[in-house]
Amino acid sequence: MKFKSSVNSARISVIRPCKQNIIYRNTTYIGRGPVTNIRRVLICRPSKKLGDLLLMTPLLQEVTATYPRCKIDLFVKGNLAPEIFRNYNNIEQIIQLPKKPFTQPFRYLKSWMLIRQRDYDLAINVDKKSSLGRLSVKFAHSRFKFFGNSLSESIAQIYFDFKHAAKAPVYDFRFAITEDNIFDLTDRVPYLDLKLDLSELSNGRRILSKIVPEEKKVISLFTYGDKCHSSEWWEEFYEKIRLNFFDYTVIEILPFANVSKIGFKAMTFYSHDIREMGSVIANTSVFIGADSGIMHLASAARVPVIGLFNLTDPLKYGPYNSNSMPIETSDNNVDDIIEILETILLYRLQKK
Repeated sequence: MKFKSSVNSARISVIRPCKQNIIYRNTTYIGRGPVTNIRRVLICRPSKKLGDLLLMTPLLQEVTATYPRCKIDLFVKGNLAPEIFRNYNNIEQIIQLPKKPFTQPFRYLKSWMLIRQRDYDLAINVDKKSSLGRLSVKFAHSRFKFFGNSLSESIAQIYFDFKHAAKAPVYDFRFAITEDNIFDLTDRVPYLDLKLDLSELSNGRRILSKIVPEEKKVISLFTYGDKCHSSEWWEEFYEKIRLNFFDYTVIEILPFANVSKIGFKAMTFYSHDIREMGSVIANTSVFIGADSGIMHLASAARVPVIGLFNLTDPLKYGPYNSNSMPIETSDNNVDDIIEILETILLYRLQKK
C-alpha cells in the first residue's frame, strides 16, 4: 500500500502543475499556415467511460471525411476502445492508459511516451474541459494542435446544438481548419456509429430470435443507472408499455450488475461483449433508457432511442441519431412518453 501511495503521490506532483498550466493558458490552436497535408492524426480523449468513447465517433468520421488518407491514433483510458472502434479502418494505434495508474505505473508512463515518440501532423483534444486531454495534446509532437476551444461561445450560439458532447468537437474542428465564413458550416454532424457489419447484425438477429418467439417486434429497455428514476417509476412505465403495445415484446437489456428495476418481469438479455449487445439492440424497433453509456450504444447501433433525463443535461448528452429524442421526465409524465413512443413506432412502420 505504501508503494502505491508513493507512486500515486509522485504522479500527481508531476502532472498537477502541468494540468494547471494547460487549463489557464489561452492557447486554442498551435500551428502555422493552412491545415493541409494531414497524414497522421492524434485524437485524445483519456476517458474509460463507454458513453464518452462513443461520443467521439462523429469527430472520427469528420476527420476521416476531411482527410481521407490520414491514419489516426487514439489516446484513451481503459480497455473498451479496441472493441468500440474495431471497424474504423483508418485507426492505426489505440494508446490505452490503465484505469488505475498507481497500480500500473510503468504502463502508465509507457502510454505517455508513445504519444511523444511519433510525429503527428494534427493533434486534437476532444473535450475542452479535460485537463488531461489538453495536456496530452501539448505533450505530443505535432505540426498543428487543437485544444478544443477554437470555437468561441459567442460564435457557437449560431448552432442551436453546439453544447452537445458529440457535436461540439466537430463544430470546433470545422472552425479551426476552415478559412471560410463560419456561417457556411451548416452540414449535419455525423451520427454516432458503432459501424456494426452485416455479420454482427445477423448474429444479433439470431440471438434475438432465441429470446423472442415468432419474430415479434421488440421494444428494448435499459432501466439501470443512478441518473434517473426509481423502481416504482419503471414498473409503472413497463406496465403501460405492455398494455398499450401488446403486439410488441419487451426485452430488458441488463447491466453488468444483473439488476432489474422492473423485477425481471420482461425477457432479458445481457452480454459482456459491447458489440454483441449493440447488434441485439440494433435489431429492436426502439430503445428506451436513462442517460447512460448503453443509451449512447443504442444510438451508435442506429436504432431510434428515447433517452430519459431528470438529472443530466439533455442538450449535452441526449441520444444522437435519426428519429431519436431526449425527454425530461420532470416535464413529461408516463402517459406523455407513451404517446411519443407510439409516434416513433408508427413512423417506423410507415417507413417499411
